[in-house]
Amino acid sequence: MTDITVSLIRSGASASSASVRDHNLTMDRPTEKGGEDKGPMGGEVLLAALGGCFMSNLVAAAGARNLELGDVKVHITGTLTGTPPVYSQIVMMVSGQASVPELPKLVTLAERGCIVANTLKQSVSLEVKVEQS
Repeated sequence: MTDITVSLIRSGASASSASVRDHNLTMDRPTEKGGEDKGPMGGEVLLAALGGCFMSNLVAAAGARNLELGDVKVHITGTLTGTPPVYSQIVMMVSGQASVPELPKLVTLAERGCIVANTLKQSVSLEVKVEQS
C-alpha cells in the first residue's frame, strides 16, 4: 500500500495553499462566490488532477511503445447537479492527430492506469472519448 500526502494551510480570507512534494498550489473561490480569486476552486482542481493524471499515463503508454503522440489535447467538462452540488458526470475528450492510429488503444491504457479516473469511476459517471483530426 502506498500513501500520497498533501498538506493544506489557509493562505488568505478564503484561499488555501496545498503542498505536494516540492510543489505548491493555491486554491480559492471566485469573487462572485465570496473569494479573492487567488486560484482555481477545489472542484476545478479535481478536474485538472484527472486530466494531469490521465495525460501522464497517456505519455507513458506512448513512450513504452516508442510512439510519438504529436499534439494531443484533453478537454474535461464536469456537470454539477444537486444541493449540495456534486459532479453527476465528467466527460473527458482526448483529441489527437489521425497520424496516430494507436491513439484509441493508448487512451484505454491511460484510462486504466490513471489513479484519479479509477477513483472517480467508483463514484461518478466518468466517460472518456477520443477525437482524431
